Amino acid sequence: MRKIPIFIGLLAMICSIGCKSHKEEKPEEVTYHVTNPIVKDTTIVKEYVCQIHSIRHIELRAMEKGYLQSISVDEGQHVKKGQLMFQIMPNIYQAELQKAQAEGQAAEIEYKNTKLLADSSVVSPNELAMAKAEFDKAKAEVSLAQTHLGFTNVRAPFDGIMDHLEAREGSLLDEGELLTTLSDNSKMWVYFNVPEAEYLDYITSSAKDEKQEVNLLMANNREFNQPGIVETIEGEFDNTTGNIAFRATFPNPDGILRHGETGNILMKIPFKQAIIIPQKSTFEILDKRYVFVVDKDNVLHQKEITVGAELPQLFLIKDGLDINDKILLDGIRMVKDNEKIKYEVDKPEEVMASLEMYAE
Repeated sequence: MRKIPIFIGLLAMICSIGCKSHKEEKPEEVTYHVTNPIVKDTTIVKEYVCQIHSIRHIELRAMEKGYLQSISVDEGQHVKKGQLMFQIMPNIYQAELQKAQAEGQAAEIEYKNTKLLADSSVVSPNELAMAKAEFDKAKAEVSLAQTHLGFTNVRAPFDGIMDHLEAREGSLLDEGELLTTLSDNSKMWVYFNVPEAEYLDYITSSAKDEKQEVNLLMANNREFNQPGIVETIEGEFDNTTGNIAFRATFPNPDGILRHGETGNILMKIPFKQAIIIPQKSTFEILDKRYVFVVDKDNVLHQKEITVGAELPQLFLIKDGLDINDKILLDGIRMVKDNEKIKYEVDKPEEVMASLEMYAE
């Protein structure tokens, strides 16, 4: 019977010692990783939605009223400058030309007869002047009739590709009626809108007087095989969007691009001595971006930053950080502002190299 109390006492002693040792255990202190921003020259590629236009895209319209007698071309056909495309029935205009020519001949005879009489002082100089005026008027009428007759033949004003036929043979055309459109696709004008802030960065840069080379990402997500050059900037901003239109010119030797296509302009923007940090070291609060910076006493401070540009896995910092700042690299959700931490510093070159993509 005496064994039971002894056993109970030993059990209580063991339990007391175990509980005491458990209370004396301290949680292991976490060591965080911090790094410095890296400074280097880099280039980012910005995309802008664009509209593709032929360097010349015009409407071909009937210059005279009449029946469309013949069509010498087809939709989508390449035509040469001066090639006959449409002919409007010329009968009326031919008759008007013949009438004008006959009246011109009569006026010429009258003028010559009057001149002979004027040379003999039979008629006054005023009568000769009147005959000369009638003759000049008749010649002008002939020229006008020839012009009207020439308008019955609609010819290509330049080499290009014709679009949809808006009229068929036998149609009665009014003066000015649309026949088709014609596109010169030897070069293409590509328009894209740039926000005001980016325009100001571009126009105040040292490279503003150089021809900016751009590339074109087509609708099939492939790059066009020719680079383009930014040649002009429009004169006014669109107040509704805050954008201004840039125009780039692309050679189109293979005729791949057509009027009305869309795509994206890829513009390379260089950054000199850019401050670069990993994206994972940042966090957002109410549309503002922050990092944790470690001071000389190993205390964390939440610091707002301004991102100037974005690369895969990286941010280019416009404002808020210095090259000597130590920023918390991981464990952002495990700490809070003004907390003292233990840390070790990772070299920024090694941190950047460990990312999937690196700023080139």
